[in-house]
Amino acid sequence: MLLIPCPHCGPRNQEEFAYERSVDSVVRIDDAPAVAMAALYTRANLRGEDHEIWCHAHGCGQWLRMTRDRVTHAIRNVEAL
Repeated sequence: MLLIPCPHCGPRNQEEFAYERSVDSVVRIDDAPAVAMAALYTRANLRGEDHEIWCHAHGCGQWLRMTRDRVTHAIRNVEAL
């Protein structure tokens, strides 16, 4: 489990947060009738640092941008959006 340093509330357990997506994700809206308005997310999932968007859903409710290593899960930076 991650201990995420919320800039508004201080360090909190990962359970309080909701992962939204990687900042580099490509979001495409497909207009086909079978999947109308379905969002499809794709990303390379490479090793190294990733910039992610999280929401402190069970806390202050603020959106955060986190820089995290994909292999070690070490958090380098968290900032408010």
